[in-house]
Amino acid sequence: MNATHVTSKRKKTRIRTKVFVPLVFITAILFVTYFFPRQGSFKYSFNEGRPWQYGLLTASFDFPIYKPADQLKAEQDSILEYYEPYFEIDEEVQKNALADFDADVNLNEKLSGLQPEYKLYIREKLQSLYAKGIMRSADYDRILDSATGSLRIKKGNVAESRNIETFFTIRSAYEKILNDVPSNIEASIIQSADINNYIHENVIYDAQTSEKAQDEFIQQIDISRGMVQQGQRIIDQGEIVDAKTFNILSSLKRVTEERSGGSSRNSRIIFGQFLLVMLMFCSFYLYLLYFRPAEYRNRKHVIFMVLLIVLFLLLTAITVRFDLFSVYIIPYAIVTILIRTFIDSRTALFASLITIILSSLMVPFPFEFIVIQISVAMVSIFMLKELSERSQLIRSSFFILLTYILVYLGLIMHQEGSLKEGDWLMLVYFLINFIFIMFSYSLVYLVEKSFGFISGVTLVELSNINKPLLKELSEKAPGTFQHSLQVSNLGMAAAAKIGANASLIRTGALYHDVGKMTNPAFFTENQAPGMNPHAGLPFEESARIIISHVKDGVKIAQKHNVPQQIVDFIETHHGTSVPKYFYISWKNANPGKEINEADFHYPGPNPFSKETAIMMMADAVEASSRSLPEYTELSLRNLVDKIIDTQLNEGYFKLAPITFRDIQTVKDVFVDKLKTIYHSRIAYPELKQPVTPTQS
Repeated sequence: MNATHVTSKRKKTRIRTKVFVPLVFITAILFVTYFFPRQGSFKYSFNEGRPWQYGLLTASFDFPIYKPADQLKAEQDSILEYYEPYFEIDEEVQKNALADFDADVNLNEKLSGLQPEYKLYIREKLQSLYAKGIMRSADYDRILDSATGSLRIKKGNVAESRNIETFFTIRSAYEKILNDVPSNIEASIIQSADINNYIHENVIYDAQTSEKAQDEFIQQIDISRGMVQQGQRIIDQGEIVDAKTFNILSSLKRVTEERSGGSSRNSRIIFGQFLLVMLMFCSFYLYLLYFRPAEYRNRKHVIFMVLLIVLFLLLTAITVRFDLFSVYIIPYAIVTILIRTFIDSRTALFASLITIILSSLMVPFPFEFIVIQISVAMVSIFMLKELSERSQLIRSSFFILLTYILVYLGLIMHQEGSLKEGDWLMLVYFLINFIFIMFSYSLVYLVEKSFGFISGVTLVELSNINKPLLKELSEKAPGTFQHSLQVSNLGMAAAAKIGANASLIRTGALYHDVGKMTNPAFFTENQAPGMNPHAGLPFEESARIIISHVKDGVKIAQKHNVPQQIVDFIETHHGTSVPKYFYISWKNANPGKEINEADFHYPGPNPFSKETAIMMMADAVEASSRSLPEYTELSLRNLVDKIIDTQLNEGYFKLAPITFRDIQTVKDVFVDKLKTIYHSRIAYPELKQPVTPTQS
């Protein structure tokens, strides 16, 4: 019933996977297409001082030669020195100020007590100042420092140019009133009248008119200098792009991108990008479907790989679109390193090719980009062929840096024949890239925790017998520990022969019986001669104790944060089988009675991978081999065949992707290994005592 339930569940998962995985790829295609740079249809990349890498280029249409941005900016700044901003005089300010003054003459004690000549002087002076204009100090200083020192006063549709010195600020207007007092008026009395309350700015900056006039002023400058006629030769392959040619090529690129505008043209560009992205992702999808079906069915692996590719494509798109920094700073090798670490080399190379090819469609100089990045991807895979130590990740970073430098130097020599023309800033980019790749050590750990993966490095660390949990096992249950070592040796040898993960089996074997630490004396391998704690116990109780080592093992492993991939070996190494000794003993002792099957069955599940299937075979064979009266090839062969054929017939491997050929190979490996373990040793001869000669 349990097996049927698991089979049904796996079938449902497969059906959902057929929808889920394509959906992941479709989402990735749309996402990448959306963020793909839209910089127009100019298909050439060029740099000043570098050789032209393409064939003969001629103008396919007439276009102007635009002035370089720095030259155009200098000319604009030069002509703007003679630009006069526009202002307006707000008549309401004067009216309101004088109205306030007239009202306060009667109401304000400081003004009402003044003699008539004082009141008349102040009012006339205010009228004079407002007529000339009072403006903000900041505007006054800015115009005073300009080349013209003048501004334009707008009156209706007419603008009059006036010198800035004819205007006042609030401060200079106040000082003007005090300084111009006639001899019959005392300045101190005027000062005490709070005349500053009636001095306000009435000359207002007209931003709209000024900006419009400024644009018209700038348009007087011609943005181009000369024309290139249709059919005119621009540059040929191998020629150096000098300053003049660079300006012509930049102008051609600008005009081409402007001509490519329009919704219909832009739609065609987007469709083309969508088509290219779709083809690349579909090729990766088909690769997984036909060549890596196990990875295709593993949702976490699919999400991880697609997410990694999309992340680096997005980073490339943003970098190119906003011109943030050189794309050679982006550590594309991390795609190769991470996928190689958690999946396999071929998939890592394929994913890297997809990332590099799509990125090359965004970056300048795609040829150099592809050559450099593919070389780095291959070196990354070579360096991590057997990943068993974290130091390999660090060591590979140095080889990646060396590859970047050597390939770049090779390209410079190939294209220009001399290293003098190389851009040595690229070495700085490679060094920054190297620093980022060094962090892949931390990324491996982060990915393991985020996706629940387990790397070869982690397996090596877990299989260290000095780990606290394994050390405790060796002390509390030494017989079980020795059994686990032997099982790991058998499992590794078999896995290597049929292409399974030998490191995973080795680690899983070391932990598969940790649950026996709870009651070590109840297991044969830990019992001293003549000791049998099962004596006097009911068979079902003994079976319960034996069976409980699986659940106890799971609890202990989880308490010590052992990864789920290793816990799987603990749960499946007996599958849903029965402890046959107690099961058969109960049946013999209770003939005709109905046995409670639940009391005598391991909880399972049954093995569901090649590795867990090999583990189940190795565990049963190693344990049973200890009871053989003699160790010959025939007796070992019969034992191995009997145990594994029984497991096969009872259906314990139905969920595991293992073939009959694989099972036969595993049998042969087990027999060979057991022959080596239990081979007969030669008897060493004893030294004969020399005969002492008798004296006559």
